Amino acid sequence: MLKIFKVVAILEGISYLVLFSNMLFIKPNNFELYHSLLYPIGMSHGVLFIGYVILAFILRKPQKWDFKTFSLIQLASLIPFGTFYVEKKYCVNA
Repeated sequence: MLKIFKVVAILEGISYLVLFSNMLFIKPNNFELYHSLLYPIGMSHGVLFIGYVILAFILRKPQKWDFKTFSLIQLASLIPFGTFYVEKKYCVNA
């Protein structure tokens, strides 16, 4: 299960960065392309985000994460590059 969490954390971080890139670089130059990419990128990011949060809840007890660690893991899903940090620090056994 930790290996799945690791993969989801990496993919969630990548999708977050792709969503930001779409907004920052494509939107000002080509609004039609931005609009056509927004739904698939946003939907995949949303599914990965929900999967990340649910997997963190499932892994909380088996990994013996205390409240502080668990809160940090959840907070990392909201910060760009945060899930990459979680993957490196907390998924070492996967």
